[in-house]
Amino acid sequence: MAQKKRRIHSREFKLEAVRLIRDRGVSVAQASRDLGVHENLLRQWSRDFEADPGQAFPGQGQMKPEQAEIERLRREVIKLKAERDILKKAAAYFAKDHT
Repeated sequence: MAQKKRRIHSREFKLEAVRLIRDRGVSVAQASRDLGVHENLLRQWSRDFEADPGQAFPGQGQMKPEQAEIERLRREVIKLKAERDILKKAAAYFAKDHT
């Protein structure tokens, strides 16, 4: 059995699909048939859009600003932990009796 290739939809396509449902009053079932997209996927896009219209569907490899900030802070924590560990080792070294 051949494996289906996953389709990738552009941000514009998703926004237009959501507009069909929200603004034009097209049912999810009808939009699903017209666009060739599963109903559950259309419902998910609608939920994503309602949750954050300005940042919905950021695209592949692009993060929402909040996600980018979290990632930046994670990297900073790793760096600070490494610096702390170096300072601990240095303090322990100099605390030894070197006479």
